[in-house]
Amino acid sequence: MLYLQKFYKYPYKMILKIEFENFFSIRDRIRIDFRAANINTTLARELRHNILEWNGIPILKSVGLFGPNASGKSNILKAINFCCRMILDSHLYNEGTIFNFEPFKFEGWQNKPSKFLIDFVCENVEYEYSFELTKDRIISESLYHYPVGRRAKVFVRQPDGEYSFGTGIITKPSDVVLNTSDKNLFLSRASSMNREFAQRLYRYFMNQFLLGLVNVNEMMVLDSFNTYKKVILKALEICDTDITDIEARKEQIPAPVAIPGQSELSFKLIDVLKFKTYHRNQTDVMFDMDMEESNGTRKLFQILIRLLDVVKNRKGIMMDEFDMGLHTRLADFILDLIHASEGSQLLFSSHNTNLIDVKRLRRDQIVFVNKSEDGATDVYSLYDFKDFRENMDAEKGYIQGRFDAVPYVDSSVSSIKQLLED
Repeated sequence: MLYLQKFYKYPYKMILKIEFENFFSIRDRIRIDFRAANINTTLARELRHNILEWNGIPILKSVGLFGPNASGKSNILKAINFCCRMILDSHLYNEGTIFNFEPFKFEGWQNKPSKFLIDFVCENVEYEYSFELTKDRIISESLYHYPVGRRAKVFVRQPDGEYSFGTGIITKPSDVVLNTSDKNLFLSRASSMNREFAQRLYRYFMNQFLLGLVNVNEMMVLDSFNTYKKVILKALEICDTDITDIEARKEQIPAPVAIPGQSELSFKLIDVLKFKTYHRNQTDVMFDMDMEESNGTRKLFQILIRLLDVVKNRKGIMMDEFDMGLHTRLADFILDLIHASEGSQLLFSSHNTNLIDVKRLRRDQIVFVNKSEDGATDVYSLYDFKDFRENMDAEKGYIQGRFDAVPYVDSSVSSIKQLLED
């Protein structure tokens, strides 16, 4: 461990791969892989900023999910969110808790366990963490690490409730076992009981792998805004807005409060954050960000507050339809922010076909999500199409249905007229 920390300039933290199965529309095991494929083409070399290297392994900085509505893109992100929330929150769960998800509903899969695996790097050490559960209990759990390049056991939790542990890694593990029910993940419980090893990994999922955007009106955003205000203004200038200054102001608004035994709601004042903008033409005129700026400007501002923290501190983030309401060039700018960073990562979904471009994203960064005839989500990347050449138009091929993950819509005037007549 000390050797690794001397070898690297800073402690790496990143996602290598995530796997899951039997979760909503996801039936068979799906893998989201950030480990880069072996692509040694001129275009891939030109996109060298899209990858980072860890321990001699090329790792993707971004992966994009593309596909029609209801194909399962959001369910993939939902599965990752659920997995991380279990790690962060399951130590709070008590008897009677029903886990908030649904297994695949066809072919008897409701009675099978759902499975999750995350392969990640925390402080330059690789960890492989997995668990399986039904809606009402955790069945098994395991954690392995690679402290000197070899896979070694931290702990394994068997379906029969038996545990085994690696030597000298977790202090007094039997005490944690006694306090871990079938509603709690051992990793989550160990962290809540101040086991330093577990707390280190808990902090990774709490602080380093972010599950979407934040509400910019929450007071917690103020520190990030103050830290990155100059960069945000510069980014807004690059994106061709004419905003020259932004002020953050604390205001109080009434919020409803339910009081037991009373049928009517009461109200209390809570602190919220409000942003005021000033524009180039009249720098003395103030605008309300929430009421007077465009949807695109507000969305870009919300993304920048979150993303600059990700980029500056080498974090990871996932965003569902991150570019909805944004001009395609703004979507390009957001990806450029990630690719310009030293070690941040982004998993996103999008309907923006302009991003399906091998001059912007490597073939292994472009992942298609489709739903098969039996209702199950399927995932594959552009790299899997061995007959695709990088001088071809990937966006055109996608729209034409060459990669399957595109909606078929009979939108002819005659078919719509018949629909209206029916």
